Amino acid sequence: MGFRCGIVGLPNVGKSTLFNALTRAGIQAENYPFCTIDPNVGVVPVPDPRLERIAGIVRPEKVVPAVMEFVDIAGLVEGASKGEGLGNRFLAHIREVDAIAHVVRCFEDPNVVHVAGRVDPARDIEVIATELALADLETVERAIARVEKQARSGDKAAKARLAVYERLRAALDAGRPARTVELSEEERPAARELHLLTAKPVLYVANVAEDGFEGNPHLETVRRIAAGEGAEVVPVCAAVEAELADLTDAERAELLRELGLEEPGLHRLIRAGYRLLGLRTFFTAGPKEVRAWTIRAGATAPEAAG
Repeated sequence: MGFRCGIVGLPNVGKSTLFNALTRAGIQAENYPFCTIDPNVGVVPVPDPRLERIAGIVRPEKVVPAVMEFVDIAGLVEGASKGEGLGNRFLAHIREVDAIAHVVRCFEDPNVVHVAGRVDPARDIEVIATELALADLETVERAIARVEKQARSGDKAAKARLAVYERLRAALDAGRPARTVELSEEERPAARELHLLTAKPVLYVANVAEDGFEGNPHLETVRRIAAGEGAEVVPVCAAVEAELADLTDAERAELLRELGLEEPGLHRLIRAGYRLLGLRTFFTAGPKEVRAWTIRAGATAPEAAG
């Protein structure tokens, strides 16, 4: 099952550095805005101590973890919904993912330029949210134009779709994402067929300096905004994660001890993405293989069995 989490953010927030650390893909990640025009896809294992414990008991020939896909989507810029900075291509790539991990810069570094000239997480979040909402508003307006005539002619299905579209438009006009609109089971298919960007679940990845996990006003700003949205925040230091990704297991364990960390921050990010996608894991075990399988939350046993 291909569950895809898109990594988005403004240029130079550390997005591609995080993606490189996640996948060891080694893609270009230089200090200029458009270094990743096409999305890069990495399949990453989901860290799960339960799988390790089961494997330790069974001692199989092979251990297969659950996996999920992360997609590095090139840096969005203000005006993307109007085509600025190759924006239309970027927005199309976001439509193809199931959830969004929004990387927000929460560190100061004069050697890494910010597209707006200063670090301001609230503004950065607003820029991305606005571009996604404007793109969605255009989609909804087109959908309304398509069904209005049918609805006026008395078509009941068209009337029902139009009512959903108008509620979505009202939310977007008010600055609220489509995911905040409460829909019944009967109404959801009409919304799903639009593939709205702001309907996708979102988590925030706060990219901090090595000493920026505590007493960081930028991080607190992201946490405040996320709390208002009911979203999760995962603080990580992309520079440290990139260093950890290049080490051997023994070297990594030693550096984690020196930093006072139990695990790499990216493990927390992967698990948060897994939760965001509404995924659960079940296990099968035998002498040849212990495997972690991925299912949607709420799936029945027959559905899990395939």
